[in-house]
Amino acid sequence: MGTYEAMKHSASIVADNTGRSLVIISATSGTTNDLVALEHPNISSTDREQLLIDIENRHLSIISNLKERKASLTTFQRQMSELRAHLDQFGRDKRWKDRLYAFGELMSTRIFVEVLKENGVDAEWLDARKIIKTDSTFGNAAPDLISVKKKADIFIQSDKVYLTQGFIGSDIFGSTTTLGRGGSDYSAALFAEAIGANLLEIWTDVAGVFTTDPRLVKEAKPINEITFDEAAELSVFGGKVLHPATLKPAMRSSISVRVADSKRPELPGTHIVTQTEKEPVVRAISLRKNQTLLTVRSLDMLHQHGFLSRLFNVLAENKISVDLVTTSEVSVSLTLDTALKASNKVELTEKVFRELNAFCDVEVEKELSLVAIIGNRLNMTSGISGQLFSLLKDYNIRLVCHGASAYNLCFLVKEGEGEEIVKLIHKRFIE
Repeated sequence: MGTYEAMKHSASIVADNTGRSLVIISATSGTTNDLVALEHPNISSTDREQLLIDIENRHLSIISNLKERKASLTTFQRQMSELRAHLDQFGRDKRWKDRLYAFGELMSTRIFVEVLKENGVDAEWLDARKIIKTDSTFGNAAPDLISVKKKADIFIQSDKVYLTQGFIGSDIFGSTTTLGRGGSDYSAALFAEAIGANLLEIWTDVAGVFTTDPRLVKEAKPINEITFDEAAELSVFGGKVLHPATLKPAMRSSISVRVADSKRPELPGTHIVTQTEKEPVVRAISLRKNQTLLTVRSLDMLHQHGFLSRLFNVLAENKISVDLVTTSEVSVSLTLDTALKASNKVELTEKVFRELNAFCDVEVEKELSLVAIIGNRLNMTSGISGQLFSLLKDYNIRLVCHGASAYNLCFLVKEGEGEEIVKLIHKRFIE
């Protein structure tokens, strides 16, 4: 969405299928990053003005290509005035930041609706904040599904085409909220569920879901069909095509999902469905870097109750999300996705260490990678573990989670060895 040509191409995809009744887009490329930079309390007036000029020029260059540009120009100039006024406000809390971030989507959709009309799609602009009602957890708001459904019934008519924003919503007081970075796909899924859609399409810059990251393994190939369960595991454990929350609404309402390449719309992409024709034992492999392993030890665990409850209470109270867990008689090891630190505040602060050290010894290991094998019946397939760990006999495996899910087998390795291991596994089990 960064240029007029990109918007025109996207509009042609929408126009190619009249069955598409609701279109959700993000901010223009680079705008959200600029808005995040503007939030810094100590930003110089020179840097602030340059960022505003960058945002302005990016949008004006698109507007200048419109045949009918007067209305879009007037609206955009008003939005820029509102943005500058917002930056001059005091009290830069999370509520203020969410309103700041929303300018990107509100600007891009006001322009794109005109591009759609020029390409034969008579779309009506819709403010997503009227539909996506959330709680007041600014920065990472949770949708109120009952309210979303009710609002969709009121504001969305079945015989119209609508263009709206991803990523943003509003709470019961009318304050703008955001669903977290990468939330546009999630917004699309929420809208699809609310209107009872039969298909949710995610248009991205890759030809669907691949057997692994094609930038890492050149032999990686696109997957034509994958189940919801497999796709959900893949998105959680490092697959970057889908936002992890996207599939929840689709799974709840049995809405088929298609992931397609916006640059090559003629390609089939990947269909995510309830059941696939083929269910290979190993479907895909993902790699998630920058993982932390937290190990706690205490003799109080031996034949005693309540230790795990106390441990997880400390983590929960400090809003630390845990991925994998293994236990022995006197120790517990668990992984933290510190790659998400910037957005989810996964931090082992001094306060956390102090609270944990009150009842156990703590050890932290960093610079680890999580390798996840995604497939089917992995907890019931004889020999899969033997083949895997025989293949990796020259590597040190720090933690293994196998059997908790039929759809994944995960383990930790040193950061520098993760890519080599993914290549080995892909060659052995997929190629």
